[in-house]
Amino acid sequence: MAFESVPSGAAGPAPIAYLGPELPALSATFVYEELLGLERRGIPVLPFSVRRPEHPAPGQESLRRRTRVLYDRPAPALALGGLWLLFSFGGRTFRALGWLLHDMISVGLHRPASWKLAFQCLAGARLARELSQGGCVHLHVHFAHTPAQIAMYASAFSGIPFTVTAHANDIFERGLLLPEKARRARKLLTISHFNVAYLRTVGVADEKLAVVRCGVAFTPRPDVPVAAAKARYRIGTLCRLVEKKGVGDLLRALALLSDAAWQVELIVAGDGPLRGDLERLAAQLGLAEGAVTFIGALDHADVAQWMHSLDAFVIAAKRDANGDMDGIPVALMEAMSQYVPVVSTRLSGIPELVMHERTGLLAAPSDPADLARELRRLLNDPALRGRLAEAGARHVESEFGQQSNLNRLLEHFTPLPMNGDCRIEQAPSP
Repeated sequence: MAFESVPSGAAGPAPIAYLGPELPALSATFVYEELLGLERRGIPVLPFSVRRPEHPAPGQESLRRRTRVLYDRPAPALALGGLWLLFSFGGRTFRALGWLLHDMISVGLHRPASWKLAFQCLAGARLARELSQGGCVHLHVHFAHTPAQIAMYASAFSGIPFTVTAHANDIFERGLLLPEKARRARKLLTISHFNVAYLRTVGVADEKLAVVRCGVAFTPRPDVPVAAAKARYRIGTLCRLVEKKGVGDLLRALALLSDAAWQVELIVAGDGPLRGDLERLAAQLGLAEGAVTFIGALDHADVAQWMHSLDAFVIAAKRDANGDMDGIPVALMEAMSQYVPVVSTRLSGIPELVMHERTGLLAAPSDPADLARELRRLLNDPALRGRLAEAGARHVESEFGQQSNLNRLLEHFTPLPMNGDCRIEQAPSP
């Protein structure tokens, strides 16, 4: 495989690799924005994806073309290719197979997940070959489920160290072998202190944990809006239309505001399997035509301008029926960075971003009446909107900005040697 990577001079740093579930996916802009942010700093990055994105991010064709997809052929062919490579790594093969045997026994040989690990180990052998051929000195992984499982075996085969950024679903609902992954990685990074506390409860050692936020890459808004009383307010939400985003709760809250002295127009940006159900719910709630508009997915390049048209931004996050929930929605950070006041819910790491009555307002999850109260309070008070918008933008810049979080991230990577000095550290013991 000949990689089309960002050019670097002879004295530049050696390349690192990035692995995500689907790269570049519309639903994971924070992954590719972080990758591109590193490249803008002159660090060559070789991008890998487990699968081809079902919904590729618009405007990222160049990144998509140079991203190597690991699951790019039928499973039997992938498995045979991995078996062919298995003993091309010398003594490191026994390390990888030792980790695999330990993991399969830990998970339970009777469970399908155990045998998926064997397949992921073979995918790890293929990734290890690509990392070595690309001269990589470090592998960073987003999401602690399948990508981290492939990455840890690739690290064992290649001797190339790896780090993982954990988010939400990958630890709350699909948190397989988290202590083992943390021990084998240089660091298990995660997006919130809430997640750190949770990971401690499942046996991850403190010294392996650190918080690195999903940094916001939007440029600051040039014109700071002046909050004023209006006859009609425009609020927005931007998310995948799935249960845990709570759009149904937001529609119910909107219906409870029908007695207000002002009108509200809700713009729902994003798409997903619940779109049809949500459109029917809006009709059943008697929301007048024009009160709710579903505009579908937005190109990431258009999001900031769209947010400038809003008086408030809402994400009514909740736990879904399977226990899955958001970590800290990036769309909330993006809205706050654009001086848009926000309302969200007390869930997971959200209160670390939206600090109630300081940088935004919070309602109880799955409680449309409480959400309606907080929305009513925000829209009734221009001074409150202005104060929260300014404080929110400052908080995002200092704690959730891309540059500060790239600095935090790089602290945990393998020291990046210059080209021509590509020494590789041995992968840690299990």
